[in-house]
Amino acid sequence: MSTSATEPGSLGQRTRWASLAGTFFGIGHLPAGPGTWASVITVLLWWFFSTFVSGDHLVIFAVVITCAVVAIGIPASTVVARESGLKDPGFVVIDEVAGQMIPLIIAPLRWKYLVVSLILFRCFDIVKPPPLRMLERLPEGVGIVLDDVGAGVYALLILAVLMKLWPPL
Repeated sequence: MSTSATEPGSLGQRTRWASLAGTFFGIGHLPAGPGTWASVITVLLWWFFSTFVSGDHLVIFAVVITCAVVAIGIPASTVVARESGLKDPGFVVIDEVAGQMIPLIIAPLRWKYLVVSLILFRCFDIVKPPPLRMLERLPEGVGIVLDDVGAGVYALLILAVLMKLWPPL
């Protein structure tokens, strides 16, 4: 089911579910760094919702959420990219949500770890060290989402090293 609604700054009509998912319920339309806004809100939502999950199930909860966001994000990003006529629309931020969730899989629920996971992810997402640029070139939503998933994996690995070297952070 799709409904058409013209969105500000778009080049065409959007499928409502894809627009809502792709922009993470409109966060992608916030001014000045929508990807950073999406990452910050993801960390805050993770902190809030994780308080309702027992410690034993927290990692499973994070993995399930991450997989669901990737599974929804790829087709949503594809639809929005096609309908906007842009290869990687800046207002699509579901990829930042997916990428930011990855280091949160191992981050303890303390503000310092959450902030470090945010900073690491945003740095890797912005700099895009190899081979993230290659992932970005994959077609449509796959490329849009997987380069951020890669940035999330880099952030997770560095966070794991930092947690090992300097516990507790």
